[in-house]
Amino acid sequence: MTSLLEGAKKMVTRGSDLGARIGGLETAVQHARGRIDEEIVDHAQETVDRASSRMRLSAEHTVIAIAGATGSGKSSTFNALTGLELSAVGVRRPTTSWASACVWGREGATELLEWLGIPPRHQVTRDSMLDVGREDKRLHGTVLLDLPDHDSTEVSHHLEVDRLVQLADLLVWVLDPQKYADAAIHDRYLKPLAGHAGSMVVVLNHIDTVPEEGRESMVSDVRRLLADDGLADVAVFPVSAKQEIGLGDLKDEMAKRVASKKATRARLEADVRTTAEGLAEASGTSPAPSLGKERVKELEDAFADAAGVPIVVNAVQKSTRLRAGRATTWPLVSWVTRLKSDPLKRLHLDLGSAGKTLTGAPRSSIPETTKVQRARVDAAIRGVAEDASSGMSKPWAESIRRASVSRRVEVGDELDKAIGDVDLGVAKLPWWAGLVRVIQWVLILAAIVGGVWLAGLAAMSYLKVDEPATPEVVGLAVPTLMLVGGVVLGIVLALVCRVLVSMTAKSRARAADQNLRSGIRQTGQKLVVQPIDAELTAYGYVLEGLKTAMK
Repeated sequence: MTSLLEGAKKMVTRGSDLGARIGGLETAVQHARGRIDEEIVDHAQETVDRASSRMRLSAEHTVIAIAGATGSGKSSTFNALTGLELSAVGVRRPTTSWASACVWGREGATELLEWLGIPPRHQVTRDSMLDVGREDKRLHGTVLLDLPDHDSTEVSHHLEVDRLVQLADLLVWVLDPQKYADAAIHDRYLKPLAGHAGSMVVVLNHIDTVPEEGRESMVSDVRRLLADDGLADVAVFPVSAKQEIGLGDLKDEMAKRVASKKATRARLEADVRTTAEGLAEASGTSPAPSLGKERVKELEDAFADAAGVPIVVNAVQKSTRLRAGRATTWPLVSWVTRLKSDPLKRLHLDLGSAGKTLTGAPRSSIPETTKVQRARVDAAIRGVAEDASSGMSKPWAESIRRASVSRRVEVGDELDKAIGDVDLGVAKLPWWAGLVRVIQWVLILAAIVGGVWLAGLAAMSYLKVDEPATPEVVGLAVPTLMLVGGVVLGIVLALVCRVLVSMTAKSRARAADQNLRSGIRQTGQKLVVQPIDAELTAYGYVLEGLKTAMK
């Protein structure tokens, strides 16, 4: 069974890319869902389902529906084409909401008739055993439908006509010379099917009631009205079912359509193309814009400001300067620096990480987010959404705007987490601080030793005790050199350390700023940019799908 279905599908799509077109429309429908008017999307989905279902059914049969108003001679035309009295005409026509079907070549048509919803009691097989030799072989492979009157007062009739008009491969509209300009058929059926000219023909019935000299002008007027409906290429056949005028030409046209096996494909292609055009009109066809880097940068800056990144970075710089300065200042006076409080501790931040919420109580003493900061965040999010939806249709612009704020309530907690996970890099002292401390103690000890030495020499001189020889270096006494050198070098080292401390503080502040903003960037991507990118990606799929469907 699967192989038969695949074979039928191949016959319907032979020489065309119908399968790809249906797939393109389906892709567009999937990604337009929830973004474009649901009624339009539902209609497109119905087209996809209908086309897919028809492709799985018999490709050997062409469904031809005869439709018309009351009194147009539609059922007489149906009987004349079948050569059988299958449909009641005139006052004898039954008030049923069901269509009648005549089948040429029953094999393979059963599932198709079930799909069309034609009850078995309303089905006739033209090449039945009782009718051998009388059927028209040219119409082999035809399922001919006689639809209810489209202008009937019965609502069920309208519904049945509307349903089968959507399913037929070829539509034969039967018009009456007295009512061919009736707006009921033009506005309700013909104009909406303007893209289906290749899947219909028009029959001007009862032509025998029109004087011969007026027939051509009437046919021309019908063609004019059809052109106004967007159906200028539709063939018009003047016919008299009663007098059998023009029936041969009509049957030849139907036989040609059936023999070519293209009617089904043409109808499905027209359905897919027309539906895709309607969806494209609602969705828009402008290229998807790219998200501007400047807008994203503004968003990151707004998030960073609201999260207190500048405050934390400033505290990191001051804390580093204080702690590194304390570690490298003159050991004998370093206790003075301990009287100063650490900026990070004043903010109740540890030396490893920091964080707070935008909307809740802060986890630290970083000032709570102000109204101005929150307004800046909202403006930045709005700016990104506007930039991303530039030039797009209103439904997509609204969809992108909704996506941009879809996770707005998470911003505070996510920024808190992003900042709280960042290592501020203040816990460890600079690698050179320990070396400086060793050198400082060496210099202090040298100065002390030199001072004690000189004091001893002075005492011995005062007591007139013989002084031992004092060693000299470059003409200077060693104890003097130790004392002066220890003090002077200590001062020089302190000055150098101040420069190193300042450089280290700035370096760590820059590193903290980069790390904090990296976390902020990821948060902005996760909460704002990625949802917008998802909408732009969906829009791209819709564009590509519609492009394929409308080829």
